[in-house]
Amino acid sequence: MNFAKLLNVVLALALAVVCFQLVRAHQTTPPPSAVSVVVETPTPPATHATPAHEEPAVPSGELQEFEVSADFDVNPFRFFQNDGGLILCAGNQEQSNAMTIGWGGLGILWGQRVVTVYVAQARYTRQFMDASKYFTVMAFGPNQQNVPDYLGHNSGRDGDKAAALGLHTLYTENGTPYYAEATLVLECETMYARPFDAENMKEIPSRLYANFPAGVHTMYIGRVVKAWKR
Repeated sequence: MNFAKLLNVVLALALAVVCFQLVRAHQTTPPPSAVSVVVETPTPPATHATPAHEEPAVPSGELQEFEVSADFDVNPFRFFQNDGGLILCAGNQEQSNAMTIGWGGLGILWGQRVVTVYVAQARYTRQFMDASKYFTVMAFGPNQQNVPDYLGHNSGRDGDKAAALGLHTLYTENGTPYYAEATLVLECETMYARPFDAENMKEIPSRLYANFPAGVHTMYIGRVVKAWKR
């Protein structure tokens, strides 16, 4: 065998080996459709931010005007502890403030159906009560407990408490503010306002005010001019 023939044989054998390797590789590699492609999506970091407020549930039905002397059957000794307390609100369409109250009274005075409320000297709401002719007293339902909780533990000096709760402020014909989410609204016209006289306090109030940083309460007696409930 001459050199040329030997070279041809070697080249043929090399080509056969290359073809064999290509065929083998093709048989052991899965087709593209069988390839599982996993794309990792970065997991966002967990957030622990607490919402600024929890909007109160809105009761079903519209507020309807009613006559308190004919259709207001409540226990006056429990009324002001209604589901955490009632809400007192005063002001006008430019500015108003509300607070939770747990003291108060219902009754007849000077021939009028009256609501009596008490506001301590240091409370932000007091300036609105003194500047306003009218005020509202509101009740909220048991599923709206966050309303008296929040309004009773935060000051309007630090921000709009109604906005923080998601409450919607409405106004009566007299321009008195109240909240659309309330289950009961009593609008009252102030007839008398007077701070308690420390000199005339007996044992119980004297003991209370000895350690009460908000100061002596002012009593506001208002006649009920209108009332609404669901």
